[in-house]
Amino acid sequence: METPDVRHVTDSRVLAAMVHPLRRRLMDVLKVHGPSTVGLLAERTGQAPANVSHHLKVLAAGDLVTEAPELARDRRERWWRLVTRGVRWSNRDFDADPAARAVADAATSLNLDRHVALARAWHAADDSAHAAWQDGPFSTDRWLHLTPDELLELSQEVADLLARWADRPPPEDGRERQPVFVFAHGVPARP
Repeated sequence: METPDVRHVTDSRVLAAMVHPLRRRLMDVLKVHGPSTVGLLAERTGQAPANVSHHLKVLAAGDLVTEAPELARDRRERWWRLVTRGVRWSNRDFDADPAARAVADAATSLNLDRHVALARAWHAADDSAHAAWQDGPFSTDRWLHLTPDELLELSQEVADLLARWADRPPPEDGRERQPVFVFAHGVPARP
């Protein structure tokens, strides 16, 4: 299931770098707002510029972000961008090395924690935020009977649907659009 502009991570050091909570957030900010300076990233994350700079260097060492010098207005200004719009990994890729598998398992767990934290933050928002979005935010789940191949097919369909919405050019209709986080998991489970 290779998708253009989505990196398949097979190096546990890269996983360890990207799942740090601030680094993950920096990657999310770059994904949502595009290339940014350290100052803009610090402002959007509420962190000190020196802290942001340090974490960007760790992400750069993992080839997750890169400098964008063509955006700078002068030699002092440093812009950063994502190398790819997304990353994915399979814990199975790390089975040969117990230490690497432990990193992959932790990365998966922290990634799920991030997803749930974003959903919980929405539900904790004040009434005015909920009123502004009316019935748009959603939660849905289904129990399906699938083979492993059918689950893979469903996964690709969901990924393609989300990519279609993520990659569409925003309509020029004068309406304000805000970032919306959408995630889906399909896992074998027992009711």
